Amino acid sequence: GVASEIGRGEFVPCLGPSGSGKTTTVLMTGGFEPPTAGVIELGGHDLTLSKPYERNIGMVFQNYALFPHMTAAKNVLFPLKMRHFPKRDMQARAERMLELVGLSRFAERYPRELSGGQQQRVALARGLVFNPDVLLLDEPLGALDKKLREQMQVEIKRIHREIGITMIYVTHD
Repeated sequence: GVASEIGRGEFVPCLGPSGSGKTTTVLMTGGFEPPTAGVIELGGHDLTLSKPYERNIGMVFQNYALFPHMTAAKNVLFPLKMRHFPKRDMQARAERMLELVGLSRFAERYPRELSGGQQQRVALARGLVFNPDVLLLDEPLGALDKKLREQMQVEIKRIHREIGITMIYVTHD
């Protein structure tokens, strides 16, 4: 088997061709797919049998997976509600994350009213808002054009530097 250890605050690219197991690895780490063998540990705790919502892991997908009936702000608030964060903290956290991704003035817009790049920024804010130990990014920029993809790569690196979160970034390029 393969053992891999990632330190707190690292930015780890997971690079390889289609079918090489990048997404499967991320899905296992996030708890969406069970490993056939071995364990997944976070901070010394075995997460292998934990449900996705029991892990403190954020996830950003290529297709954004935003709720179309919720505004950008409500999409970002959603993980906080699911994790029963204190009500008094939720709004400020969501606003801070939208600010971090440069979307404060788009908080009340619905996904259909946002560009692909803006939708991906909302997804990024949603993945970060609950202060996860790890953020998994599975081909997060795959649906964007080259120019926008390059801008977002710079943005993601800036956010990583700014908040120092551990990121695992799946890409084929």
